[in-house]
Amino acid sequence: MSKVASWDMKDTWDGKGAWDTQGRWEEHQRAGLSEAGLRRMRDVLGGHVVSGAVPGLVALVGRGGDTHVEAMGTLHVGGTEPMRRDTIFRMASVTKPVTAAGVMILIEECRLGLDEPVDEWLPELADRRVLARIDAPLEDTVPAARPITVRDLLTFTFGFGVVLAAPDTYPIQTAIRELGLDTTAPGFGPEEWIRRLGTLPLMHQPGALWQYHTGSDVLGVLVGRVSGQSLEEFLRERLFGPLGMKDTGFHVPADRIHRLPTSYAHNPENGELVVWDEAATGKYSTPPVFQAGGDGLVSTVDDYHAFYRMLLNKGTLGGERVLSRASVELMTMDHLMPEQKVEKDAFGDHFGRHGGYGFGTAVRTHRRDLASPGQFGWDGGLGTTAYADPAEGLTGILLTQAAMDSAHTPRLHRDFWATAYQAIA
Repeated sequence: MSKVASWDMKDTWDGKGAWDTQGRWEEHQRAGLSEAGLRRMRDVLGGHVVSGAVPGLVALVGRGGDTHVEAMGTLHVGGTEPMRRDTIFRMASVTKPVTAAGVMILIEECRLGLDEPVDEWLPELADRRVLARIDAPLEDTVPAARPITVRDLLTFTFGFGVVLAAPDTYPIQTAIRELGLDTTAPGFGPEEWIRRLGTLPLMHQPGALWQYHTGSDVLGVLVGRVSGQSLEEFLRERLFGPLGMKDTGFHVPADRIHRLPTSYAHNPENGELVVWDEAATGKYSTPPVFQAGGDGLVSTVDDYHAFYRMLLNKGTLGGERVLSRASVELMTMDHLMPEQKVEKDAFGDHFGRHGGYGFGTAVRTHRRDLASPGQFGWDGGLGTTAYADPAEGLTGILLTQAAMDSAHTPRLHRDFWATAYQAIA
């Protein structure tokens, strides 16, 4: 059974403060968050750790000038090294909004146009053929009605993405697997990746349907070609550096690898945690050959809080402007027509619960739980979730090392968001 590291959740809280990452007591002014609500959050999240559902977690809730962080449990199952505020996590698909922000910087500088074809920069995706139907042989195609645009990539409507069906149900899935395009860590670089992608037909006409994930990886390649830098170099210069995101990148350097937890999946037969990726010898311990704009980043709760605070502040943080107000508003508004959402909404609790999709981020279009319309953000398959709610001025980030491949981690995410909203003063 996992244990709560650094503090006992029932005995140390007296309503006057919170433990910091070294277990020291520090006073907080809570103009935006309620003491009783934060106590409830601690109890609820701690219950998930004590039960063994996750080895550990780091949670952050921010509102106005008030930020509250909980670090619970351990880095490894059966280990003693505690989770800390500066623990580095595999962010998985929570990478996507960051990649989209990088693209918006290039659009603001007139180096890209939202509705311009990407053919000039990505000739591998020019003159597309499109499958006659999703289950058609790869040779059964029709010409694309129009070129792919930057907007298509940002909104996941460029005609290609994750097929929401069992593996090898359709020929296109088999081809993706055989080309090595179905992995989060391909053994080849961005030039070879985009070349292989260009050998396949699109699944749907550009602009016709929202399809998950692949658009963000294409955007990462696009950023590299337009900027003349690697994706990481560009993001570090234009986003991570100005926002103080010092622990964010595509791998964990050797002098920080002790801060990276083991990553776990769940055994489908009994639900028990099994190792998916080690820390010191795992895939995030060395620079990747392919810097994946869709799911490749590692980061900390404070680094991502800086990014989301910037978005809540309409592009600025600490006097530093990294995006225009107009760009942030474009990123965080729904761009999809009802007919484009059919496949997304068919997977309601996974993809469809938000209602809308902006640029690299989900957007709430209706109220179905405690979150306000206008809330934006995304979840990561390795156990991460990060959203901001402009109506409440609220940011919430929960980072764990347990994948979203069983009911346990989604239930933890649900409870985190319920307690985050009830903690609003």
